[in-house]
Amino acid sequence: MKIAIITDVHGNAPALKAVLEELDRREEIEHIYCLGDMIGIGPDTNEVLNLLFSRNDLSMMTGNHDEAIIALSKGQIYPKSHAHCREHHQWIADRLDETFLVKLAELPRTIKTTINNFSIRFIHYSIPKGKEEDPISNDPFAPIVDPNLQNIEKLFSHYCEDLIAFGHHHPIHNFKGEKTYYVNPGSLGCNHRPTAPFSTVHIENGKIDVSFEEVSYDNSDFFKSYHQLQVPDREFILKVFHGNQL
Repeated sequence: MKIAIITDVHGNAPALKAVLEELDRREEIEHIYCLGDMIGIGPDTNEVLNLLFSRNDLSMMTGNHDEAIIALSKGQIYPKSHAHCREHHQWIADRLDETFLVKLAELPRTIKTTINNFSIRFIHYSIPKGKEEDPISNDPFAPIVDPNLQNIEKLFSHYCEDLIAFGHHHPIHNFKGEKTYYVNPGSLGCNHRPTAPFSTVHIENGKIDVSFEEVSYDNSDFFKSYHQLQVPDREFILKVFHGNQL
C-alpha cells in the first residue's frame, strides 16, 4: 500500500492544489493523511478547507493553529502562549465558514492505524501523557525540539508505533530508530521557495519506504493577497514564513 502525507498547509490554497493535483496523477496513492494546521498564517481558509473536506480519500486531524482559531470562533478560552497570534487568528476566525467550523471541531488529534502489519500513528506533534484531552488553552502539544534522532525519540518515547508521522515543526524530519520511523514531510504551505513538500510512504513486503518530494507552483498571487486583504501581521508572516519572496 502507498499513502501520502501532508502537513501544515497554513491557508495556502495554490500550494495545496499543486500537491493534490500531483497526487491525483499517481494512481498508486490509496490515501492521503493531513497532519494539522490546515489554517492560520495564510488567508485562503475556506478554499483550503473545501479542498480537503471535499475528498473521500483524505483523513486529517487538528493542529495548534486550527484549535486556537476554533477556540476563538466558539468563545472558548484562547491559549496565552498564542497571544502574539491572536489578532491574526481572529481575522481568520471572522472569515471562517461556519460549516467548516463544525467539521474542524469534530476532527481528532491523532489517528492510529495498521497497514500491512505495521502500526502507524499520525499526529500534529507529540502530546505528553495525561494531556491528550486537554483544551488548546492548556497547551497540550509538547514544545518543539531540535530535529535529531535523540531528541525525537525522547519526544515520542511514550508512543510505540512502527511509524510516527507528524508536523508542527516546519523543516523536514527523517529519522529511523531501532524500532520506529519518524517522518515529518515539512510544511506544505510555508516555504522560502515556491515549492510545496510532501511525503509518500510505501508499506509492503515487510518494510517501510519513505520518499520526500515537492512540487513547484506559482505563489505570486498568493503573496499579493496578503496586502490586498490587509492580513494582520502580513509583513512578519511574509518575512519569517516565506522569506520575503514577493
